[in-house]
Amino acid sequence: SSRSTLRIPLARAAHPSFSSVAIEEEHPASKARARRKKLDPIVVTENAANRMKELLSGESAEGAIGIRLGVRRRGCNGLSYTLNYAFEENKKDEKMETHGLTVYIEPMALFNVVGTVMDFEETELSTEFTFNNPNAKGECGCGESFNV
Repeated sequence: SSRSTLRIPLARAAHPSFSSVAIEEEHPASKARARRKKLDPIVVTENAANRMKELLSGESAEGAIGIRLGVRRRGCNGLSYTLNYAFEENKKDEKMETHGLTVYIEPMALFNVVGTVMDFEETELSTEFTFNNPNAKGECGCGESFNV
């Protein structure tokens, strides 16, 4: 809770050693912040969350507490998304919960993925997580990497 201190001058008739008194009051903006829900940095569709929960229930994910999203420098266009099991909470990660899934976003990835919609799509030719990133200035032809 944010607090501000107001200094109110005392009357001249008051004791000479007291020139002002401090009154602490809660700042109105802090009340508004407390009521406002913090927006998630990315949107994970219900489809993507359900697929991730399926993956988390598998043997290779035993002990995982969620999914960690990051970006790495690679591919023909600069950056590529990474999805890994999160086995421990990193205090520097941005933590979000959606559709019963915990997602940790690495600090170095946050700037590049804010506003991204992550989905899971199944077609006759592919089964994949997709990322619709409003920050991406371009993508490579194969869809494996992007730049911002």
